[in-house]
Amino acid sequence: MPAGLTANLHLLTPEFALTALAFLVFTVDLFLPERSKEWLAGLSAASLLAVMVIALLMRPAAGVELYGGLIVVDSFGLFFKIFFLAIGVGIIALSVEYGRERLQHRGEFYGLLLFSILGMNLMAMSRELLTAYIALELLSFSLYVMVAYGLREARSNEAGIKYIIIGALSSAIMLYGLSNIYAALGTTYFAGIAAELASPASANPVLWLGIALLVVGLGFKLSVVPFHMWAPDAYEGAPLPVTAYLAIGSKAAAFALTLRLFAEAIVPAADWWGQWQLIIAVLAALTMLLGNLVALAQRNLKRLMAYSSIGHVGYALAGVAVLGSDFALAAKAVIFYLVVYAVTNLVVFAGITAYYNRTGQDDIADLAGLADRQPFVAAAIAIGLFSLAGLPIFAGFTAKFYLFAAVADGGMLWLAGVAIFSSLISLYYYLQVLRQMYIQPAHAAADSDDLHNDHGHNDAPEVAPMPRPSVLLMATMGISALAVTWLGVYPAPLLELIEAAGAAIVPMG
Repeated sequence: MPAGLTANLHLLTPEFALTALAFLVFTVDLFLPERSKEWLAGLSAASLLAVMVIALLMRPAAGVELYGGLIVVDSFGLFFKIFFLAIGVGIIALSVEYGRERLQHRGEFYGLLLFSILGMNLMAMSRELLTAYIALELLSFSLYVMVAYGLREARSNEAGIKYIIIGALSSAIMLYGLSNIYAALGTTYFAGIAAELASPASANPVLWLGIALLVVGLGFKLSVVPFHMWAPDAYEGAPLPVTAYLAIGSKAAAFALTLRLFAEAIVPAADWWGQWQLIIAVLAALTMLLGNLVALAQRNLKRLMAYSSIGHVGYALAGVAVLGSDFALAAKAVIFYLVVYAVTNLVVFAGITAYYNRTGQDDIADLAGLADRQPFVAAAIAIGLFSLAGLPIFAGFTAKFYLFAAVADGGMLWLAGVAIFSSLISLYYYLQVLRQMYIQPAHAAADSDDLHNDHGHNDAPEVAPMPRPSVLLMATMGISALAVTWLGVYPAPLLELIEAAGAAIVPMG
């Protein structure tokens, strides 16, 4: 137990600062003229970088519990805190040029982004179910509004409504599961749950129902099959930077909570974990297969990335399924996979956003001839897709190698086989995107009558060059592409940090 509620309260300075800076962005927005609104992006990014510095300077030497164990400040939470703040900076970089033409009320947009990152930070720090639930809802409510932020687009409004309805349902399911767990065990603390589960008397239908509903609620947030139905519509309708944020940030936060919950509450109770392990593994296999198979039929880039995201959730969930075998190895593999997935998606979405900002098109066929018009953008997207597919020498290959090896080492060779097969499926639809960019001519989608000149020759019409993306987007693509390549060749420094983070939640007993 902590020495006192106020003695270590300064350890929450990053969270207090993030809250204050979010309100600062809201306030500054009230006084800035419309022509100066882009300064809000710089203010928001600077706020995130400042909080990152504060978090690093105020990190404790060892884990410290606060508020009677409701939350903990440790290396696991610190790692994800820096990770989430870096994701926020990347999303802001994607949204500057996009928001200039397509987003109203940009101050509220950036303020909501900061509040959602606050919720993600608290999720990674929570050691009690209700605290984790409140943090998750802070993230979810921010995302509900951000998904519907394209006020001029009917698709965005429709996606926001669907996301709110499904999100509210999943939250209700999760809260009902928490109430059943408390009714059966008399505690909502992770450590208390682990202690109660170790008792043979704990097995009863109410507890089973509670844990099942908790898993279902988390499954909705992670878009695990069969709880994934909201993801394609939300991804397609949301503004592009928000689509990227859904794919990267929300998934990483939900997995951070899942890792700590399983490590501290369920895995220590070996009997209970043995009964749930197969269920998690089956859900992972279904998620990998369905996500990648349905992606084969997609024609819209956002929906393609939605089903790709579902497939990648399945890969990470396979790592969660073997936490009880070698926790340190499995947790390290899952966290590394989340980081690589985030950086890789940032490359892809930066390229897609750069293209969309100039054309307003987001179908796969619309990318025809992109390599001729904007070779750098096409190369960035290609690097990202190669990494997502798991090809050497990119980070995706290294991440999948570590993850699939951990799954096989955990005794689930069949699940590793499903993961490899699913990864091979994904290569086909990623190559379809590359085919459009590098092989299909830019006029391929044009009407056939327009391809004939007055003399009847089938000469290709002149294709107008695409304007160059902004310097900020070019820099984002370049830095992310370099990171993807670097992590594929030399991941050791990052793996050392991840190993220290995972050690903070290694189950005891």
